[in-house]
Amino acid sequence: MTTETTTDAAIDEARLGSFIEQAVRELAAAASAAVIYVGDKLGLYRELAGRGPTTASELAAATGTNERLVLEWLRNQAAGGYVDHDEAIGTFTLPPEHAAVLADDASPVFMAAQYDVVASMWADTAKVMHAFRGDGGIDWGDHDHRLYDGIARSFRPVFEANLATEWLPALDGVVDKLRGGGRVADVGCGSGNSTVTMATAFPDATVVGYDRHWPSIATARSRAQRAGRVEVRFDVVDAVDLPEGDFDLICFFDALHDMGDPKAAAEGARRALADGGTVVVVEPKAGDTLADNQNSVSRMFYAGSVFMCTPSALAQPGPEALGAQAGPATMCGLLEDAGFRTARVAHESPLNTVIEARP
Repeated sequence: MTTETTTDAAIDEARLGSFIEQAVRELAAAASAAVIYVGDKLGLYRELAGRGPTTASELAAATGTNERLVLEWLRNQAAGGYVDHDEAIGTFTLPPEHAAVLADDASPVFMAAQYDVVASMWADTAKVMHAFRGDGGIDWGDHDHRLYDGIARSFRPVFEANLATEWLPALDGVVDKLRGGGRVADVGCGSGNSTVTMATAFPDATVVGYDRHWPSIATARSRAQRAGRVEVRFDVVDAVDLPEGDFDLICFFDALHDMGDPKAAAEGARRALADGGTVVVVEPKAGDTLADNQNSVSRMFYAGSVFMCTPSALAQPGPEALGAQAGPATMCGLLEDAGFRTARVAHESPLNTVIEARP
């Protein structure tokens, strides 16, 4: 018996050439991710955003960096289309559209912080390989610190731009309840960006953030203090042990799929709701099948699921992990199985799906 190898198989030369081109493009993007990370940390994008056409010498002087390395950094950015280059006079310009993505951490489309997440993934490869060879679990608190920094920086402008203006208004009657002094539990609140955003938008509401990761809760408390006159509380609580509190709104922002027993967490939320209360689950945008998820957004989320979401769930007691691309049909079905009478997609954006569940 013989086994056919790659070299024995018939090769479609056109397909081989096309895939080599794809692989080279993606290697270039992967290598350039480290260059982008450095530019973010050194403030090069922020400095470029405040200027018109700029030379490497001017950018280096303004940022206290080495001119020759800045020039090579700018050449990489120009080769990737991140900055515009005027060959005749040797200047580089960061277009305002690109600045919104790379330089403005208050912009709802800010993405530079995601390179902190990518850096943490590379730093955690040994842990992930160990998980592959073992039970699959990596506790959420055991990742490289840049994961938490990157998520906090990435999510804050998203919450500030969308939570009180798009997501919550898509839920039946919720905004009126919060304006009238409703009670809110933010489960899996992480560093508290979503919790502080809701407390700021609805100052008459009582808002509590819960998370099982103590360092995130400590960060959340500091963030609330820096926000000034914001009435909010944070406690270390596992989602399956959610205290019953007659909440008008219970939120799971990009958190339910990370939990070891998401159905038990949803059942706990159901018990903690006041009469007429609502649960909102915001999940990464996904289709219901792998065939629906053949796109760059899903590919990015699957990568995050390999390194973070699925290992986090497997590190906790519970059934098989959902993963970050479970899809709305699976999430709605889980909520209905947990005792909710209705679960529906209330809002969608290019990166998120907002699901409303009511008992």
